[in-house]
Amino acid sequence: MEIFQWPHLNLLFSSMLIVVVLAADPYSDALLSFKSEIIDTFHNLDDWLEPNSGNPSGKVHACSWSGVKCDNNSPIVIGLNLSTKKLAGKLPGKQFSVFTELVELNISQNSFSGEIPVEIFNLTNLRSLDISRNNFSGHFPGGVTGLQSLVVLDAFSNSFSGPLPVELSKLEFLKVLNLAGSYFSGPIPSAYGFFKRLEFLHLAGNFISGNIPPELGNLQTVTHMEIGYNSYEGNIPWQLGNMSELQYLDIAGSNLSGSIPKQLSNLTKLQSLFLFRNQLTGLIPWEFSRILALTNLDLSDNFISGPIPESFADLKNLRLLSLMYNEMNGTVPDGIAELPSLDTLFIWNNFFTGSLPRNLGKNSKLRWLDVSINSFIGSIPPHICAGGELFKLIMFSNKFTGNLSPLSNCSSLVRIRLEDNSFSGEIPLTLSHLPDVSYIDLSRNKFTAGIPSDISQASKLQYFNVSNNPELGGVIPEETWSLPLLQNFSASSCNISGNLPPFKSCKSMLVVELQKNNMSGVVPKSVSHCQALEIINLASNQLDGHIPDELASLPALSVADLSHNNFSGSIPAEFGKSTNLLLLNVSYNDISGAIPSEKVLQSMGRSAYVGNRELCGAPLRSCSASMSIFGSKGTGKLRLVLLLSAGVTILIAALLFWLVYLRKGNKGQWKMESFIGLPQFTANDVLRSFSSADSMEELPPLYAAVCKAVLPTGITVLVKKIEWEPKRMKVAIEFITQMGNARHRNLIRLLGFCYNNHMAYMLYDYLPNGNLAEKVTMPRDWSTKCRIITGIARGLCFLHHDWNPAISHGDLNSSTIVFDDNFEPRLADFGFKYLIELIKGRSSEAIKDELYMDIYRFGEIILEILTNGRLTNGGEIVQSKPQDVVLREIYSENEATDDSTNSLQDEIKQVVDVSLLCTRSRPADRPSMKDALKLLSGLKGQGKQ
Repeated sequence: MEIFQWPHLNLLFSSMLIVVVLAADPYSDALLSFKSEIIDTFHNLDDWLEPNSGNPSGKVHACSWSGVKCDNNSPIVIGLNLSTKKLAGKLPGKQFSVFTELVELNISQNSFSGEIPVEIFNLTNLRSLDISRNNFSGHFPGGVTGLQSLVVLDAFSNSFSGPLPVELSKLEFLKVLNLAGSYFSGPIPSAYGFFKRLEFLHLAGNFISGNIPPELGNLQTVTHMEIGYNSYEGNIPWQLGNMSELQYLDIAGSNLSGSIPKQLSNLTKLQSLFLFRNQLTGLIPWEFSRILALTNLDLSDNFISGPIPESFADLKNLRLLSLMYNEMNGTVPDGIAELPSLDTLFIWNNFFTGSLPRNLGKNSKLRWLDVSINSFIGSIPPHICAGGELFKLIMFSNKFTGNLSPLSNCSSLVRIRLEDNSFSGEIPLTLSHLPDVSYIDLSRNKFTAGIPSDISQASKLQYFNVSNNPELGGVIPEETWSLPLLQNFSASSCNISGNLPPFKSCKSMLVVELQKNNMSGVVPKSVSHCQALEIINLASNQLDGHIPDELASLPALSVADLSHNNFSGSIPAEFGKSTNLLLLNVSYNDISGAIPSEKVLQSMGRSAYVGNRELCGAPLRSCSASMSIFGSKGTGKLRLVLLLSAGVTILIAALLFWLVYLRKGNKGQWKMESFIGLPQFTANDVLRSFSSADSMEELPPLYAAVCKAVLPTGITVLVKKIEWEPKRMKVAIEFITQMGNARHRNLIRLLGFCYNNHMAYMLYDYLPNGNLAEKVTMPRDWSTKCRIITGIARGLCFLHHDWNPAISHGDLNSSTIVFDDNFEPRLADFGFKYLIELIKGRSSEAIKDELYMDIYRFGEIILEILTNGRLTNGGEIVQSKPQDVVLREIYSENEATDDSTNSLQDEIKQVVDVSLLCTRSRPADRPSMKDALKLLSGLKGQGKQ
């Protein structure tokens, strides 16, 4: 009997054949299932398709899909690289059971969230796992020891919390471990000192605490270790000196105390050592001279004392030496000038004395020298420019003397800051030989012989300041205003005579300061060419004639000080039409007539107008009845009626627009996107939280642009509404996702957003402790003020420098700085202004200007905090005042007027200096937020961060 004739066996055989054929491509099926569970808004996986004709040949279709790598000799998937494909959602795990031969898995630089699926740990052949730059959260799951072949684990920049996973130390072949940029807390496990093959260890930028385990000294194979930007306790373990292969060590910004262990000198292969921004004390070990490979040494922002070791002359490979913001003293060893590779020397803000080494610059291509805020004497080293590459020379606030002859042929200079010294003689800079110089500050010295006559040849010059050189004399060179990029020209208190040259071309000019000189003549009407001019100070000269209407008509003018001159005639009415004018001072002239009645002029106060016998009108004495005050008032009333009428019309139009647009906005399917910190709610969950309506289509409008809402699990969120045209939805969602990925302790978190084709509700952390505007008037001790200021700076620094691409805040003010439960400041509304611009379809090329404006507003917020709320929007006001006046006022408001508070006065001055830098009128003169944060990081009032 032949069994193949049995019908049911024939059917069984046919079924088995079908199953074999269908199962011949399990990889493609698994990947399609994977794709169906994630979010691919930008369709980067659209080529993941199976042909309609089936798969009779058993071919693995996935081998031709983007990001999929198969073995050359067999249809087996061995690699999956989905990096930078803008994928999102929770990472599924069940599909990974198919990929038993997978060697590489890379899902970096996406927006995956939630917890890591533990199924990944069953990929026993995996050698490289890269999940960096996502939003994975929660504790790092157990089971990672299943990856016994793992060589690379990169989890950089996520939102993991809880302890560092101890299990990782059992991965015998691991060479690269990167857990930086999350919220891991607790100590570094001592077991991390027992990796057998580890070469790269990166744990920086977490909330790690406790002592650095001395067991890390056992890592004999590690060449690169970054564990900084955490908050440790105690000292640097001397055992780290046993890491014999170490080439790069970074423990910066970590609250470390004690002295630097001399045993680190045993790291003879070390090329870069970064220990800045800690609380280290004591001397720099002279034994560091044994680290002959050392290229970069940064010990700045600590409490290190004593001199620079003489033995540093042996560090022939040293390129960067940064010791700024310490308490060091003594002289700079002559051996530093002999280092052949030295190109950057930062030793500013210490207590160094004596002269700089005579040969400094002679033996190396020195590029950047900053020795400011010390007590140096003597002259500029004669060979300072010998290397031909010096581009930044910063020597301000010392006791230097002599002339500037060493700089006469220094054609590479871009930035020169020599202010607040005792330099003398003529200014020998041949500006026509400085093709790239953009910044020159020679103020507060003893120069003579006038401003260099060839200043007009410095075609890239943007900032020029020779103020407070009482014997400088001379005149302003005729072609000064023709410089195409010049924005700031300051030459006050210089005994300059002669007339103001014609303003032939001054399109870039922002600031002109010529007060306290002996200038005469009139203000040229050609000042009308200076359309960008914001500040002009001509006080205390001998200028005469009428105040030109052309000056009063400048659209950007905010400060005009014409006091203590011989001006005559009336105040131009055009001043009253200005929307930017903050200060007009015409006191002590021969001005006559009535002060124009516009509010902007009357708000200046009496001091702006006194000393003019024939001047009348508010805020001075009233004028005679024959003057046309009634006409002015009548005009004002008419203008008020017109404005009110226009306002009512606009309001009605806006309300109609709101009603029409709202109905339109509620059409379309609602979707929900969640970031770290928000459970996986549906859109319906969120929308029902706003109202009791059962249908999403019937969602009522929010009664304000911002409100609170309680989500189904009891989470309270702040809700911000935004609207868009359907064609702008894609670009808006992309940027909102970028905002949601920006996580920092000083930023409020964007938790998610619910949206349709026309509108979105953005959900933020709700912080009930109020904002800076509400609390700025409350008395605060200096330590608290420092903590608030530096917290704001850290948040901005993250947005500007640590997030790519950079995000401008766009609306920084005291109302957008909120406080968490620990009274730590957090920036709210960051990026929202830019988002609105994107939705309106405007160009994104203005981001640089917005970053500069963030810095300006940060400087104003510093002033607001220091003055307990008295001075708001005070950037231009303090720039127009003498610095000693500003300091006296702020010392008084911070109870720092006694002799016993000299250290407090020094810190206040340091913070005020940062504010003055940030609020400079010319954007390019403002420091970056990274530099501003560095300037603030040395404050002793901060305490432990």
